[in-house]
Amino acid sequence: MQALKTYLVEDSPLIRQDLVATLEELGDVQVVGWASSESAAVGWLADPAHSPGLVIVDIFLEGGSGLGVLRAMHGRAHPLRTVVLSNYATPEVRQRCLELGVERVFDKSGDIEDLLCYCRATAARLPS
Repeated sequence: MQALKTYLVEDSPLIRQDLVATLEELGDVQVVGWASSESAAVGWLADPAHSPGLVIVDIFLEGGSGLGVLRAMHGRAHPLRTVVLSNYATPEVRQRCLELGVERVFDKSGDIEDLLCYCRATAARLPS
């Protein structure tokens, strides 16, 4: 099975390091890049040479916000599959993310296994 090429938008170095290791070991994921700020993420994602199979976005970043990243991605000619992984997955945040085209919203404190299942299922649907 082919690994799901994934771009990660997460500002915490510790969480990012643990998440990359977990996703790559258990989620059939290959992390192809990461950003810790809105501007870095928007810049990377705007490059047509970059087309990951999945973008995982945190809401609170060291500069800007994940919502800004989602707004920049919303309405693209070629949308990217996007999910949110946040400690602030309130009903209001979930609704706003869904309005901005996010497929799923996962809570960091309790939905990591659900995220891994989502990644594995998405990777399984990739063309061989």
